[in-house]
Amino acid sequence: VHMTDAEKKLVTTMWGKLDVDAAGAETLGRVLVVYPWTQRFFGHFGDLSSACAVMDNPKVQAHGKKVLHSLGDGLNHLDDLKHFYAALSELHCDKLHVDPENFRLLGNVLVCVMSRHFGAEFTPQVQAAYQKVVAGVANALAHKYH
Repeated sequence: VHMTDAEKKLVTTMWGKLDVDAAGAETLGRVLVVYPWTQRFFGHFGDLSSACAVMDNPKVQAHGKKVLHSLGDGLNHLDDLKHFYAALSELHCDKLHVDPENFRLLGNVLVCVMSRHFGAEFTPQVQAAYQKVVAGVANALAHKYH
């Protein structure tokens, strides 16, 4: 991802203020509610029968945290996301068979969640920087797909 130093600073500063665990749980939960077809990858998570069931599901919350911690780790590798996420891309492609479009959906929902949490502090400049990040991560995760 090509980002200026100023954009990188915006991203890392905002990330440092984010409750990553809560945002991860909310982000994945919202993806599963708003885009219900994504639930097919999470059948082993138990009850996903309603929005409340999804948002309160401990397995959804735990996986959302895991996803966002991985994204946070990727912030240290913005210049080489494809290499950083190569193993995860291969796992999601070859073993889990996740539709790569889901990575884009999750990234866009994360931006919405961050906007909701930070309000006016999540300026258009911050949003633009985060859109670059989530697009870059989604592209890196989709890299191993044939």
